[in-house]
Amino acid sequence: MADGDFDPTQLSDSQKEALGTYTAVTNQEPSAAISLLERSQWNVQIAIAKFFDGEAPDPVEEARASMASSPAPPASSSRQETLMNGFSPSPRPSNRPRLDAAPRIVPQPEHQNVYRTPFILALVLTPFNLIYRLLSGSLGLFAYLFSFLPRMLSGRAGSRAQPLRQRDTTGRRPLNARDTAARFIREFEEEYGQHELDFFSNGYAQAYDLAKKDLKFLLVVLLSPEHDDTSTFVRSTLLSPEVANYINDPQNKIILWAGSVQDSEAYQISNALNCSKFPFAAVVAQTPEDSSTSMSTIARISGLIPPSAFVARLRSAISHHSTSLERARASRNEQQATRNLREEQNSAYERSLAQDRERARQRREEEEARSRTEREKKAKAEAAERATRDLEQWRQWRAQNIPAEPSASGEGITRVSIRMTSGERVVRKFRAESDMEDLYAFVECYDILSGGAASSSTSAPQGYQHRYRFRLVSPMPRVVHDLGGGDPIGKRIGRSGNLLVESIDDDDDDGYDDI
Repeated sequence: MADGDFDPTQLSDSQKEALGTYTAVTNQEPSAAISLLERSQWNVQIAIAKFFDGEAPDPVEEARASMASSPAPPASSSRQETLMNGFSPSPRPSNRPRLDAAPRIVPQPEHQNVYRTPFILALVLTPFNLIYRLLSGSLGLFAYLFSFLPRMLSGRAGSRAQPLRQRDTTGRRPLNARDTAARFIREFEEEYGQHELDFFSNGYAQAYDLAKKDLKFLLVVLLSPEHDDTSTFVRSTLLSPEVANYINDPQNKIILWAGSVQDSEAYQISNALNCSKFPFAAVVAQTPEDSSTSMSTIARISGLIPPSAFVARLRSAISHHSTSLERARASRNEQQATRNLREEQNSAYERSLAQDRERARQRREEEEARSRTEREKKAKAEAAERATRDLEQWRQWRAQNIPAEPSASGEGITRVSIRMTSGERVVRKFRAESDMEDLYAFVECYDILSGGAASSSTSAPQGYQHRYRFRLVSPMPRVVHDLGGGDPIGKRIGRSGNLLVESIDDDDDDGYDDI
């Protein structure tokens, strides 16, 4: 699939997933990423490793490209000869010299490798471990008590101990990449004093990744403290104002990393960059013309050279590759701008979608509140209608169960004069032993009894509990005759009495729940 013919619809689901994972990690253009993924058989891990570590040239593809670019010989004759110019040579394509790939070096000291002993083996070796600790402690105590013996023996050993001491002084403690860089910078300042160079204070792999990410030039300087030209190179060339100003110029986009070959990391880098002579400097940069992910060594500077020649070599290499890096940087900025625009559009779409969802939720809540209010109103209306119907049925039923008015000539009669809420005065006789509830029921059902509309076949409503909404009060002195106490009418009122009917408001219900 060519870069210009990139069509996402032609990819399978697994290929689309691999492309999304690769572009999320490398931030590369999809058209260039597809070609690298195809060369990696759509293996995301291999493609990412090629992107960061650089992709070595494929000899098969180079042979195919050279065969495709070479012109075919004519059918009549492979050479044309004339009397004037002899043989006409066939044109040959001018190939640019291929640069050496610069690999990404990530050293790991041996002391950082952690080996966990199996539990059973550790259990078996526990007695030997204890014996070893006891012996080492005893020997340490012996060495502390007789520390003068090595000094006495050193005079006799003489020449035989000297090579061993020289061999021990060359050893350096292996550290991680950041600490190794910090140790080199500290030793460099202790040896050559304060300077204006801005060394990268981390490992080579981190400087490599930063140069690849920001499309900058990585200047690698490797020093050998045992070399005779190292001190002269540093003082006269590397620390010269001309070289320092050129390296520190932001327009040149240079990342300076330096190391001593006495350290494992710098030693591995010297082998990877094909260092043949110290002091050594190399410029590493991305070469888009070879591959969109390749990092190559575009210049090597070996030996002791003057500052002007050093700067000239750097300027020549950087100027020769600046154009391709500027194009790659512009393309990357354009991709980033497109990606930012797409993210802003997606964010705006998400905000608009969230607002629509919020409005829909509010409308749904309003509709639910409105339907709930309607249901409550309907339930209240039905409850009120049912209460009115039950009250009327109860009044019909209670009116037919009120005892008839006794004759005036009988004994045990209580004459009651009742003033209704309408102002009408009603006189009614009750038996003295009748309950007060009969008097309340008479007042409640008076309109039915007076109108003669009482029914004899009405039954009590199911589940209805009647509450009287009035009370009977004697005016002088004021006495409230409620339904509590269980005393009959004769005991509460006597032979006769005047009563007033007072309506009970809703606020007074709590005080008269027993009426």
